[in-house]
This record gives sequence, C-alpha cells and structure tokens, in this order.
Amino acid sequence: MFHRASTPRRISAHPSLRRLLSGMLAGTTLAVLNALAPPAAHADTWPSKPIRLILPAAPGGSSDPLARMVAEQLGDSLKQSVIVENRPGANGNVGSASVVRAPADGYTLLFSWTGTLVPANTLYHNKPYDPQKDLVPIGLIASVPNIIVVQPSLKINSLDELTAYAKKNPDKLNFGSTGSGSSYHLSGELYKKTAGVSMMHVPYNSPGAVFTDLVGDRLQLAFPGVTAAAPLVKDGKLKALAVMAPKRSDMLPDVPTTAEVGYPTLLSDTWFGLLAPKGTPPEVVNKVNSAINDALKTSAFRNKLASLGFVPLGGTQAQFVKTIDDDITKWGEVVRFSGAKID
Repeated sequence: MFHRASTPRRISAHPSLRRLLSGMLAGTTLAVLNALAPPAAHADTWPSKPIRLILPAAPGGSSDPLARMVAEQLGDSLKQSVIVENRPGANGNVGSASVVRAPADGYTLLFSWTGTLVPANTLYHNKPYDPQKDLVPIGLIASVPNIIVVQPSLKINSLDELTAYAKKNPDKLNFGSTGSGSSYHLSGELYKKTAGVSMMHVPYNSPGAVFTDLVGDRLQLAFPGVTAAAPLVKDGKLKALAVMAPKRSDMLPDVPTTAEVGYPTLLSDTWFGLLAPKGTPPEVVNKVNSAINDALKTSAFRNKLASLGFVPLGGTQAQFVKTIDDDITKWGEVVRFSGAKID
C-alpha cells in the first residue's frame, strides 16, 4: 500500500522575526558597502597623519619662504606635521598636476599663486589641467604687488616719461621676465595694452637672471614683485617708477602707485593661496580655511608677512574662487593681446 507524500507546509515567520531578519540583512549590507567604500576624511578625525604641501617651484625661490611659513602655521593649528614638497617644472604645471591626480582625502594640498594657476588656463594650448575644474580653492594667504623699475641710465623718472619715450621709440625698449605667462611678463603686457606702447619681451628662467641683466644695462626695464626689486631700488641700482597696486608698499613707501600717477587700471599683483584636489571633503576645506584665517589674525604672522613685503589677505573660500575667476578673465584678455601661446 502506497502512501502519498505529504506536501511541506509553508511556515510563516512571525512579524517581529521578519523585522529582525530584515534589520540584520540591512546592517550586513551597510557594513559591506562601508568596507568597500574609500575612507572619508572627516573633520573630527582629520588629520590623523602628516600632510604634504606641494610647492610647484624649486627650493630657494621667492615662494619658498612663504610656503614654509604657512606649513609651520598649519602644523601648529592642525596639530599635525605639514611637510613642504618641492615639485618644480613647466611654470608650476608639474607640481600642480601631481596634486590634481592625488587622492582627494585632505592629505595633499597645493601652495600656488597667480603666475602658476592663471596661465594654466589662459596661455597653454594643451592645458595640463584646469584650475577652475580640477582643484578646490581653499583660501588666500597674501599678495605681492608688482612694480615698474627701469635702468637708471635711461634718465627716466616717472611713468609718464616712460610712456612718452616708448611711444617715440617703438620696440626699442626691452623688458625682462621670468618666462612667458609669468607675473613679470603679463604685467609688462598689461602696461603695453594700457599705455598703447610697443616693447620687446625678453624671457629668462629666473628672477636673478633678469636683475643681473637689468643692473648690467642689458635690459631697460622690468615689472617684478616689489619684494625682489626693493633691495636694488634702495641701493640705487634700479629706479622705481610706480607700484602696480591701489596702495603704496611698506617696503618702498616713497614710490607712488599707478593710480596716483594717472593709471588707475594698471594693477598687477601675485597672490598666494592653498588649494586641494577636486572632491576633497568640504569639512576638510573649511578646517584648513579656518586655520589660515586664524593665523592671519595673529600679529606675529602678519608682521612676518609684512617684513617680507607681503600684504596679508585671508577671507572665505568663495572669495578665493572669485579671485581666480576674475584673474583668468583679466589676464586672458592680456594674453590674447600679447599673442603669447605655449603648446
């Protein structure tokens, strides 16, 4: 006699058991996802290891002392080592591009300035990176105004005299720079555009080379930062005509501004600031911005900046973004006027 096998009965789990199993499954899934996700840099745990501050210039340059001052201040504020790493090459593009490729975890920051960031967008046909898209501005630190200096042998004592001479002698004046797209170069092109004059641009590979030929009377003028030029002006080896800023420089208080002598739009300076790779957590960006601004509120740090000819800045991240955007627009017009391009 055969017996038909009984059909297994479906056992219905109690509602409370279903909720327990569902919660356990969700918790397991979340744990797996968290394990697979890259570690986030949170403000309450960051920084837990040393921070690299990439300086896209060789040691000993004009930006080096400021970068190391900033690293020291950040280290004190963040209670973590901040190590300056020099990455020179291609007008700052080598070091900057390395930061763009770095993990966006807050442990790689970029110390940069006008002459490195702005030309990357305006001067290069094949852009190595886009500072407006590939980097997150954190905050401005300080700036140095450019200054117009001439060889004393020219017997020129004012900006009006320089303009008159340049108009009477087109392309007879040579102005030196630290390379195409540098602050020295674009300041000279801005003067040409503003004054309606024609001069020859002579690029060099360092400020020292420019000043050597200026003092040696192989160049007639230049548009350097006031910090680099001030010692030679004070020694009488160069003649300063005007500071390209709204206010006079504490380093050369007797030199008038371009606005004072009738050129209100002839303004040029080099600002310095901190940036991070795109995607860096906002809480990290805000923490570094606060550390910069806190340092700039101390008289000790501000006095150090002033002694080196820097004008303290600071401010919000949004203000730094606007500064970059405005300068790319302004200097982009100057680059187009000059016809300069680097492939």
